[in-house]
Amino acid sequence: MGFFEDVYRVVKEIPSGTVMSYGTVAAKSGNPRAARQVGWALHVNPDPDNIPCHRVVTKAGGCSRAFAFGGESAQRNMLLSEGVEFIGDNVNMKKHSCL
Repeated sequence: MGFFEDVYRVVKEIPSGTVMSYGTVAAKSGNPRAARQVGWALHVNPDPDNIPCHRVVTKAGGCSRAFAFGGESAQRNMLLSEGVEFIGDNVNMKKHSCL
């Protein structure tokens, strides 16, 4: 299995209403220094209906400015619809982080 497939496996395990940082996804995928590569993997997500890439945020809880499915506001709206709370522009990571 390649790194992208490992990323997709990890992201599929993120429960609704929670988020995980790019760095955490990278670490759980076997390469803790590959947070940017996680972004690339999610950018080319082959199955967005089953790989919830909107649940991956920056380490501070920020939404991606380049979110592939309609921009930053789309990702935020998807997370809000799952009950994820924000503090300003960032996800409340203390409450919604999935480790």
